Amino acid sequence: MNRPPVTRALFDEVMVPNYAPAAIVPVRGEGSCLWDQEGRDYIDFAGGIAVTVLGHAHPKLVAALTEQAQKLWHVSNVLVNEPALQLARRLCELTFAERVFFANSGAEANEAALKLARKYAADHAGPDKREIIAFTPSFHGRTLFTVTVGGQTKYTEGFEPLPPGITHVPFNDLPAFAAAISDRTCAVIVEPVLGESGVVSA
Repeated sequence: MNRPPVTRALFDEVMVPNYAPAAIVPVRGEGSCLWDQEGRDYIDFAGGIAVTVLGHAHPKLVAALTEQAQKLWHVSNVLVNEPALQLARRLCELTFAERVFFANSGAEANEAALKLARKYAADHAGPDKREIIAFTPSFHGRTLFTVTVGGQTKYTEGFEPLPPGITHVPFNDLPAFAAAISDRTCAVIVEPVLGESGVVSA
């Protein structure tokens, strides 16, 4: 069966427009390089927004993925699996962590961290210690909680009411940050380097 060619215009026809991808359609990658449908090459400075920072089609990763795909794919969280437990143990050995939580995305990881901070504060200091201090403009994910923490109206408009208990201060404004801290503060979330809002270091 012959399928019609895939073009960038097809995105506008069949995809929800929550992103605005570039005009090219990459079909192959190797290391930091990409090739489009016409064979033109590009340097992938985005690195999959940090997902592919090790490069495309690295032989060791291809071999590891192929080996695992030939053994076992996905068993959900109702069963354990050897590679995940081995990685968790190694992370505990090499970091400050005593336990590991694997997430599917940065948004899920940030949401879990913020929920954990509120839960810990509630258990140890009572329900009033629930305020989260965040900086604007920032980006922490696309869930309702994380877009609220990010403080960018373009991501929250139309989704009200937003989760309460979040105080925003301008990025790099240390006096405003110090003034925002109170007995109700349970967590502070900050991007060490702003990405989406321009490459600005804290």
